[in-house]
Amino acid sequence: MKKIFIPIILLVSMNGIAQKKSSDELKGDKYAFVYSFDKAIESYTHAKQLTVEGQRKLAESYHNMDQNAKSEEVYLKLLSSPEGVLPIDHYNYAMNLKTNGKYDEANMHLDKFAELSPNDLRAKDYKAHKGELSKLSNQDGKYKIVQLDINSAADDFGPCYYKDKIVFSSSGANPTGTEKTYNWNRKPFLDLYVSQVDGGQLKTAEIFDKSFNGKMHDGPASFSNDGNFIAYTNNNYDLKKRELIVRIQINFSTYKDGNWSDPEPFILNSKEYSVGHPCLTANGNTMYFSSDMPGGFGGADIYRITKDEKGTWGKSENLGDKINTEGDELFPFYQENNQALLFSSNGRFGLGGLDIFMCAMNDTKIGTVRNAGFPLNTQYDDFSAIINDKLNLGYFSSNRIGGKGGDDIYTVDLLKLDIGKKIEGLALDNSKNILPNTAIILFDDKGKMLDSSTTKANGAFTFLVDSDKNFKLTGNKPSYVEGVTLTDTRAKEFIVKADVTLLKKEEVIAKKIIVGADLGKILELKTIYFDVDKYNIRPDAEIELAKIVKIMNEYPEMVVQLNAYADCRASIEYNMVLSDKRAKTPAWYIKSRITNPERITGKGYGESKLTGGCACEDTVVSTCSEEEFQKDRRTEFIIIKNGNATKSALLTTE
Repeated sequence: MKKIFIPIILLVSMNGIAQKKSSDELKGDKYAFVYSFDKAIESYTHAKQLTVEGQRKLAESYHNMDQNAKSEEVYLKLLSSPEGVLPIDHYNYAMNLKTNGKYDEANMHLDKFAELSPNDLRAKDYKAHKGELSKLSNQDGKYKIVQLDINSAADDFGPCYYKDKIVFSSSGANPTGTEKTYNWNRKPFLDLYVSQVDGGQLKTAEIFDKSFNGKMHDGPASFSNDGNFIAYTNNNYDLKKRELIVRIQINFSTYKDGNWSDPEPFILNSKEYSVGHPCLTANGNTMYFSSDMPGGFGGADIYRITKDEKGTWGKSENLGDKINTEGDELFPFYQENNQALLFSSNGRFGLGGLDIFMCAMNDTKIGTVRNAGFPLNTQYDDFSAIINDKLNLGYFSSNRIGGKGGDDIYTVDLLKLDIGKKIEGLALDNSKNILPNTAIILFDDKGKMLDSSTTKANGAFTFLVDSDKNFKLTGNKPSYVEGVTLTDTRAKEFIVKADVTLLKKEEVIAKKIIVGADLGKILELKTIYFDVDKYNIRPDAEIELAKIVKIMNEYPEMVVQLNAYADCRASIEYNMVLSDKRAKTPAWYIKSRITNPERITGKGYGESKLTGGCACEDTVVSTCSEEEFQKDRRTEFIIIKNGNATKSALLTTE
């Protein structure tokens, strides 16, 4: 059941290439199409010669039957072909090599894949994390893992919390032996089982409820906190026999008056794609799930969907490329009390097969995604992890060596879990009044911008960050001097409090933080502006820069910083680079004309401080005029130190 989204590469059209294939290869294609991989292998291996596509399908068929040594042999032959090799063949071969414990060879083919497909998210993640292999492989005392006594020769996986019990999926055979079996593994189809918790172990499992167990796969499932609302995966029974390929769906049911209601289909159920692996929040009003629906990054992606006040599911939200890749992201589990997301992926850098990943996540932000590492992850498939409210105990599934069946359930003591930290704070003025619409920017201890946020009516901001690090927060708002707060995340607590205080510019002047200079001259300095997608100095801007040069030469100890911005009409990353050029170019102009040129510096802030509300990120379409956009393409002058002052700490941005 865990691989329902995976064999897309096998489901290719046979039109136009049939004449190049033998009858045995064509027969193998038909068996592979309906997941009869054992029969597909038999047909492919009887063929006197296979096409490149046939070799690819044979390698995948061996892999899907966990015959990875054979799969490795076929992949090696495939990659020796003079033509027809695809970049993904290197990736899939590398994943196979990892399963066989051959990490150095796997990295060679991942390097090749990254060279051929540099924009693939899997390639980018590999290049970013390939140096972490030894760290991920170390047994550093983070986890204590115990196999459950209830495991059997059947496939047992997908645990979920149900009141004080555990519900999971299993292919445990009915004693009569009359049930149908799944083509893939010749085992009975999955049913939902329930077990009492006894310490870390589970007691003898029983059928959860016969009404949920149909003729094909049923499970995994998820429940609301009170146990009265269930979301569960099963096969799409509306499909015709020839369509029963990769189509699963989600159904809901409500427990009332001692019975579960008839299944209620999820609005996104479809014959064209699969939705499955649901995870409900405590009240049952938000659900995380996996789907290979069109519009994702590729394979199966993780989505989130929420009900409105009328109980109707709204628009699904793809969690984005911080989570999803062109591979498969499956089995989401959201620990709501601690805002922690767990999921499994074969598209992110790991130890092999499906690995378990975790990160902090709230409604708007996703923290650093971390591979859970060994021994929670191995070279095999490790997936469907869940954890309790205390983040110290959980369950997961694996087909690792030493189990009792194909997939088994394990309990895990989480002794040193680190999902990162959360910085929470308020933007305030000097009288502790909250400041809405304040741009808060997060920097690391090297001065690199990490994230930004604009406070809403409550003045609050939140950032998800790494543990044990130093950070700087700056606050910017029109008519206020930039506020600065330093903080760190070395405390044991998940939430770190850090407010940012800003002073009104007139308050700064009134308190004589700036003293001795001719304020009339200084305050006459005007903001300069730029053309669309440009950072060259316009004639009107050169007039203002000449004033700066004159004043700074009159006050040889004056220090000025240039803060530059962009309008919203490009990506956040592009605008950050463009605004930095809009700061550096006029700074260079001034440097070349004043004494002690180190007194002038420039920094770009992208679109973090839009003046007229002209936002247009993602799906937001702005109706602002060109004149309104012009106000955001600007560089402002901040006096860090005037000609006679020796220190102006509240004005400094550092």
